[in-house]
Amino acid sequence: MEWLPDLPAPLRALPRRHPATWQIALLAELQKNPLVRVHVICLRSRIKRSLQFECNGSVFHVLKVPTWLRPLSGFWIDTVLIKRACRRINPDVVHAWGSEKGAPLIASRLGYPYVATIQGLLTWYREIVPLTLYERFVEKLERLSLPRAPVVTGESTFTVQYLRRQYPHLDVRHVEHVPDWFFHQVQRRPQTDPVHFISVCSLNYRKGLDLLFKALDQLTPQIPFKLTLISSSTPDQLENLRATVSDAFWQRIGFKRNLTPQAVAKELETPTLMLMPTRADTGPMAVKEAVLAGVPVVASNVGGIPDYIVPGKNGLLFPANDLSEFVRAIKNACEHPLFGKGLVEAGTLARLRDYLSPLTAANRIMEVYQAARQKCQR
Repeated sequence: MEWLPDLPAPLRALPRRHPATWQIALLAELQKNPLVRVHVICLRSRIKRSLQFECNGSVFHVLKVPTWLRPLSGFWIDTVLIKRACRRINPDVVHAWGSEKGAPLIASRLGYPYVATIQGLLTWYREIVPLTLYERFVEKLERLSLPRAPVVTGESTFTVQYLRRQYPHLDVRHVEHVPDWFFHQVQRRPQTDPVHFISVCSLNYRKGLDLLFKALDQLTPQIPFKLTLISSSTPDQLENLRATVSDAFWQRIGFKRNLTPQAVAKELETPTLMLMPTRADTGPMAVKEAVLAGVPVVASNVGGIPDYIVPGKNGLLFPANDLSEFVRAIKNACEHPLFGKGLVEAGTLARLRDYLSPLTAANRIMEVYQAARQKCQR
């Protein structure tokens, strides 16, 4: 919400959270449909009182909530506040986005037809990487709430197949989370002298920032390059990593923080390659954005990433959490006749732009909404 233009004055000082560009892109496409009226419910603790405003035909209901009592109450505080709002709205369908804040569990208590969408698949993450105390808590809620949902959507082939194996009787639909149209329209001007790497990475173990730094530190004496790192981490947090790498590598990094989606698209005009060494991801948006912009990607072969990277066509894959293979893949990409020039195969680019279009996502989500309504009517 905080990324929207022309916010009401009481909301302008709120810190910007993750931009959730896939939600913004889907909302913009749904707003074009005259048969749809979207209400967005946002819970915030740093406001004086609840308020409501309209943006491009959609109504935003911003509800004031206490901070720590939310998870401690089993998200019953959220449930009560959202239920009151739903009584005013009287929705045909409720869309519960992500299990990270208990949305599917809350939706199951409201008494309306609903769809649950998986963003991060915590049940699977638990098998791959350590979880924080809070993540372990919401992972249990995820396992509790998903079997109740009339319909669940997942953003990649991997997510859909995983959920169907875990919950054989669950109605799981494949609906991609897609970037905005402006990523389809990036005008590429690849810089290759020196090689220009870009990475969008959080400072956590799952995203593999440590692997990125170790790999490029090894390659510093061998390849002339520069790295643009887009991250929400603070300079102090990133500075803590400095002791783990050489000064020669550190001097090649340019840091960018809290960019708007449009600014990220602008940053994708010049890189030779994107690097994404994540250890676990259902369908990282940074990879999709790079793919749509026409940036070759070197990424770990894990989760939903193989849906978007076709080896030899628009990038290279390497085994997740394998530093030596990551280094090898970067070298091979730099020497590739297309990727070394910052180019991808044109047919693959066209196919993925169609596959990851907001129009395709909106059409599929409308089908899911109808399915949820029909199930509840029966």
